[in-house]
Amino acid sequence: MDLQRLCRVILAFALVLFVCFSASVTAGDIVHDDDDAPKKPGCENDFVLVKVQTWVDGVEDAEFVGVGARFGPKIVSKEKNANQFRLTLSDPRDCCSPPRKQLAGDVIMVHRGNCTFTAKANFAEAAGASAVLIINNQKELYKMVCEPDETDLDIKIPAVMLPQDAGASLEKMLRNSSSVSVQLYSPRRPLVDIAEVFLWLMAVGTILCASYWSAWSAREAAVEQDKLLKDGSNELTNAKNGDASGVVDINTTSAVLFVVFASCFLVMLYKLMSFWFIELLVVLFCIGGAEGLQTCLVALLSRHLLWFKNAGEAFIKVPFFGAVSYLTLAVSPFCITFAVVWAVYRNVSFAWIGQDILGIALIITVLQIVHIPNLKVGTVLLSCAFLYDIFWVFISTKLFHESVMIVVARGDKSGEDGIPMLLKIPRMFDPWGGYSIIGFGDILLPGLLIAFSLRISTSLTSLAASLTNRFLYDWLAKKNIQTGYFLWAMFAYGLGLLITYVALNLMDGHGQPALLYIVPFTLGTFLTLGRKRGDLKNLWTRGVPERSCPHVQDEHSQEFNEEK
Repeated sequence: MDLQRLCRVILAFALVLFVCFSASVTAGDIVHDDDDAPKKPGCENDFVLVKVQTWVDGVEDAEFVGVGARFGPKIVSKEKNANQFRLTLSDPRDCCSPPRKQLAGDVIMVHRGNCTFTAKANFAEAAGASAVLIINNQKELYKMVCEPDETDLDIKIPAVMLPQDAGASLEKMLRNSSSVSVQLYSPRRPLVDIAEVFLWLMAVGTILCASYWSAWSAREAAVEQDKLLKDGSNELTNAKNGDASGVVDINTTSAVLFVVFASCFLVMLYKLMSFWFIELLVVLFCIGGAEGLQTCLVALLSRHLLWFKNAGEAFIKVPFFGAVSYLTLAVSPFCITFAVVWAVYRNVSFAWIGQDILGIALIITVLQIVHIPNLKVGTVLLSCAFLYDIFWVFISTKLFHESVMIVVARGDKSGEDGIPMLLKIPRMFDPWGGYSIIGFGDILLPGLLIAFSLRISTSLTSLAASLTNRFLYDWLAKKNIQTGYFLWAMFAYGLGLLITYVALNLMDGHGQPALLYIVPFTLGTFLTLGRKRGDLKNLWTRGVPERSCPHVQDEHSQEFNEEK
């Protein structure tokens, strides 16, 4: 197996992985409603995350995160409006009977179990507590709801559920200190975080760079083929069928199978999600990322610097990999080291930079190698991805009781900080922190269509202008960068992604299927514009027309002149 074929295998597998994670535009939920826990008077709050800041002997200490109950008053959103109250451990611990002493405005900490949540809150309120912290008997948070037959719901103090490990820490503080006080508040996310702006620019910029590289490579391949055609070389057949440029064209069957395989792989990830499975994905991501980074660096250096260009054109035969350029051999150790260092230190605060570099390089490389040949294939691929996105984000909640896509993207069942097949940027002005993320598929899949639009708008314009038989290519002759499809497609993608982030913020951070908004904008714009210009039939069936030999062009030209 030579290096080029190995790269194709790696990038084809990467494409399937990308399709898996196409619905990952999210910032993390802080407000959540639940249809399984219906609201009723006195029990109608949304489930919100709550910050529990502690002070030990007057010194600020650890902060814990809990979830507010369905009942009780709403928790203040601003820290400056939240008062500090002394923390007291309940006696009895479960607070299923009146506490043995009056609390005088203290926050009481109780253990879950033996009675309803509302009973605990009522007993705490009657004893004079200002709030109740209920410690779960598991490490996860639990939504505190009201029983269907409960009527005593006029609760005037807030109730917050904390995980088991937070409760153990608070109890340790109480045993070792003379005074522990807490402050409860639930800050709201800002309407717009600068991270979303940078993520939007990254996504749009990645497609822009990949599209121009793809069009440039197509033009170079066309020039090279022109030389063969003019020389009347016997290598013409090989030039047509050998795919010297290393491009892989998707057909309608593979477009459908991509989504089918992606669905199967997504379910497998969901069922088998674990620490070791995430580690396997990290290894695969590093292999693909190193390959993508190496491809981008070799192309960039060989095009702009003469010495590197010469090194890129000189080859050496390497066992197993076949012919490899000296420039590739020089660049590969750096790329492999970069990927390995990221993998080792991926949990540090700035590791997202390395992940984004590897991810962008890999996406650009895939868009350079994988092409859609016509609008028909692009429509099938994006339509399937559109349905895939909606199903695994929204409809899967009916079958699995949670969004499979979002659970996998966040790595909820693995103990790790999400899967690596994402671009992410830390939310800089969000009091809850976290990352704004977007799945590779939300960039790659629309990027295939946008790169196609630039190839037919630029490289084929020069091709049409060079042909003598002009009437065969009139439909392409006017498609320059201003009047073609690329700018419209880029604008539509950018607008669709912008609408995604608007929806994300309107939904209080609930994960949104980006292709739900991007596909109608991008594909709809392309189809509408093609129909209006009368190009739709040619775009749909032919896309990039076949190139004929010069002597065939001359014969067509003579026939055309005779007809005139």
